[in-house]
Amino acid sequence: MHLGTEGFQEHARQALKDEPLQNALHLLTNEFVPRRVAAMQALGDPEALRTQARAVKEQAVAQLDTYLEQFADNLDKLGAHVHWAHDDAEARDIITSIAQQAEAKVIVKGKSMAAEEIHLNPHLEELGYEVLETDLGEYIIQLAEETPSHIIAPAIHKTRQQIASLLHDKLGDPYTEELTDMTQIARRALRQQFLRADVGITGVNFAIADTGSIVLVTNEGNGRLSSTLPRVHIALMGMEKIIPRLDDLPVMLKVLTNSATGQKISSYVTMITGPRRAHDLDGPEELHVVVMDNGRSNILGSENREALYCLRCGACLNVCPIYQNIGGHAYGWVYPGPIGAVLTPLFTGLDTAKHLPRASTLCGACREACPVKINIPHMLLNLRRQSVSRGGAPAGEAPLFSLWAWVMRHPGLYRLGLKLARLGQMPFARRGWLGKLPPPFHSWTKSRDFKAVAPQSFRDRWQTTLQYEQPSRNGAGGGHHE
Repeated sequence: MHLGTEGFQEHARQALKDEPLQNALHLLTNEFVPRRVAAMQALGDPEALRTQARAVKEQAVAQLDTYLEQFADNLDKLGAHVHWAHDDAEARDIITSIAQQAEAKVIVKGKSMAAEEIHLNPHLEELGYEVLETDLGEYIIQLAEETPSHIIAPAIHKTRQQIASLLHDKLGDPYTEELTDMTQIARRALRQQFLRADVGITGVNFAIADTGSIVLVTNEGNGRLSSTLPRVHIALMGMEKIIPRLDDLPVMLKVLTNSATGQKISSYVTMITGPRRAHDLDGPEELHVVVMDNGRSNILGSENREALYCLRCGACLNVCPIYQNIGGHAYGWVYPGPIGAVLTPLFTGLDTAKHLPRASTLCGACREACPVKINIPHMLLNLRRQSVSRGGAPAGEAPLFSLWAWVMRHPGLYRLGLKLARLGQMPFARRGWLGKLPPPFHSWTKSRDFKAVAPQSFRDRWQTTLQYEQPSRNGAGGGHHE
């Protein structure tokens, strides 16, 4: 169900009319946002931690080749297999080859945005493999034949009633809206699949260069079951997931889990260092780590390289007024929200995703929420500028800005324009706000009010202030000198 980025505006309009979606999205503002704020405040000095986490990512990305080489060397010493994938097709081919060598029939998957990025499930299913998502949210949308609408909460766009109907229709269990019962239904369906699976596929939250370890951060046991029960474990990671040292992990975990779900730490933090050894009680016989580029090298060499610092926590989605109203599917690709409005054009091309950088109020809430202080508004402006330079601006935008620039160079015209605006707004202004503007400005006030032009301009107020203060200054200058 990848809608495509070209139709973003129509997708957004449809999302605004979708009442169940609007009800489901209230969870963001009612749950995720206040929980994250409280959790970050509880850290003591969250700004210092965010600064430290950013420094870790800056160092990792600045010396990416060095740390990836160190990571690969350590994995090789541990007996794991490292594969390098230039693009999505090569990543799919590598994973398919591993599954073929393992003579796999059933594949279980932990949550992985990188796997969504390369459309891994449809590819494997076309080849005849039985592929089962084991994260509860991912399992729900797999049953619904949809894609994730949120980075950490894939099924957040669905209401409880919709999920209850889905489980009843697809699994044949009695209809129930009790959360505990619904969870048990999914658990029973999934548990046997772990025992049948030949291959388990997971993502990677962090890859530690100096130990060769991969780290999985989950709130369900499916991550550990997917990586330990099957004979072969495949971990798919974007190459930017690297961090230099094991000592860097505690701060990265703190900012990730607190930003993502408002927890001090996720229920399961799993560190995997190589395949099963002779004395281990469990674990895969083979561990394959697929390190994927898929356009990341291009981002690395661009002015938007800090997009590679992203931890995929979803915090910027939760606070974004655009995402809060339209959800994730409207963005048309794997990564939604503010960071998706940056990543999607960088991955898929600005020409096809030119509307996404404009899907922002530039309020800065995303930057304030980001655990590694990514300057998303700045990157959105970079992409807007690039789009305009390619002729991607709306037809009427350039003349309007040219007119504005010309007026701003002529103070007399500017003052005249303000006076005319005050007169023109009189039929529409109510208590300092314009609730409805006429064409061509009517779209602005469809869902929000516009601040009315003030009765007195700043320039006039400043002149009045100077006239008021001047006598007192002169008076003060004469009578108090000794």
